Amino acid sequence: MKTVLKLLVSTASILVAAYIIPGVMIDSAVTAIIVAVVLGVLNTFARPVLLLLTLPINIVSLGLFTFIINAFLVYLAAMIVPGFGLASFLTALIFSLVVSLVGAFLSMFMD
Repeated sequence: MKTVLKLLVSTASILVAAYIIPGVMIDSAVTAIIVAVVLGVLNTFARPVLLLLTLPINIVSLGLFTFIINAFLVYLAAMIVPGFGLASFLTALIFSLVVSLVGAFLSMFMD
């Protein structure tokens, strides 16, 4: 049940971010669910590897390079999922920040 709630929170935050940010295109709510699942899989498997590979630059930048990694994963999800498009890498960066903030806000109401 908790996994379904996390998926719904992720989907809602993706839909809110797509509505707010120009340059983000999502065809439907089903596409948003697929994007949430793909981002979850990428964050589970690819993100730790990328963080390990970029550890020196992440230390030098005091962790700010993690935002670039998150944007790269969102951009990768846009290439994987049909019906989800981003105008640029900067749009992916802003999208990942908004999804994180909205997701954190909505997660406060889950418990």
